[in-house]
Amino acid sequence: MKIVVDVNHPAHVHFFKNVIRQLSDKGHEILITASSKDISIKLLEYYGFPFINLGSYGVSLLSKAINLPLLDWRMYQKVKGFDPDLFLGVGSIRAAHISWLLGKPCINFEDTEYSREQHLLYAPFTDYIFTPSSFQYSMGKKQLTYEGFHELAYLHPNCFTPDPEVLKEVGLSEQDTFSIVRFISWSASHDIGQHGVRNKTRLVNTIEKFGRVFIISESQEPLWEKYRIQIAPEKLHHLLYYASLYLGEGGTTAAEAAVLGTYAIHISTTAKHCGIFKDLRHYGLLDFFDDEAEALPKAVEMLSNPNIKDECQQKRNRLIKDKLDMTAFLVWLVDSFPESIKQISDNPKYLDIFKSRGNLM
Repeated sequence: MKIVVDVNHPAHVHFFKNVIRQLSDKGHEILITASSKDISIKLLEYYGFPFINLGSYGVSLLSKAINLPLLDWRMYQKVKGFDPDLFLGVGSIRAAHISWLLGKPCINFEDTEYSREQHLLYAPFTDYIFTPSSFQYSMGKKQLTYEGFHELAYLHPNCFTPDPEVLKEVGLSEQDTFSIVRFISWSASHDIGQHGVRNKTRLVNTIEKFGRVFIISESQEPLWEKYRIQIAPEKLHHLLYYASLYLGEGGTTAAEAAVLGTYAIHISTTAKHCGIFKDLRHYGLLDFFDDEAEALPKAVEMLSNPNIKDECQQKRNRLIKDKLDMTAFLVWLVDSFPESIKQISDNPKYLDIFKSRGNLM
């Protein structure tokens, strides 16, 4: 089968990377299309995936409105000769549009409830929309659900083993307490009218009393330069695994930390609208707040607990047993398509075969 995989965010590279490798090993032909967002292109290059760079949507709403049809056109020009059998994307507008133009099926994966304007742009043109079971509203007859998180496509124990060598690169050991903080640009279309941390200095000064702080920031603020993580981007998940706490505005990083067993505090007015964060809070691995004034007492509480890492790893093990190995599920879904869709529709419990059994690390 010929498959187009569309990437529009660094997290999408991680979401699809193991799936692409395993489907390729099974003999499927994969064409990756990508737009430039943060480090998405660098990650594709690092993992050695051939891809077509469609360019960038830009930052402003005006540039996105102008570039949306332009990137659609570029994608159409690049994939029509490939004659694909299936399109895959994560909330991908252009994959939905081009698959519809070519009369080919498209599967989109979605876990962000508040991206309503994106849903309106791609849902009418998509054949199947897969969401976590915690997703908080209906996307109609096209929606199919599963017990899991996008992040488990690349951070499940079956496909991710933390490397303690990353700690040596930053001068730490497994016994050290340290926190990872993320500030985002708030430039996405669904971020309009939303906010996260209002007083960044107060936040950093408070948690720095408990150990080192590493900052990931989408803006190049000189104030945070001394806190910037000096490791390769593809090693971030290893550092996140060993961190004592994640605290920040980035929702994807918050979910990544939680499924790795690192307590996460997500600061964003959008978080309360997302079912995945409520699900992770149910497991005791994450909490969310509208601003840092509400979040900091929880951060201090967690950093003051000497057993926080052990406790969170036990909670993570419970989560892993309840959720799907997303890579195994996704490979089966595509490799058996379209029969897999019928099997899920007829018997949703069939997906339980992709849950973990036995010992976890």
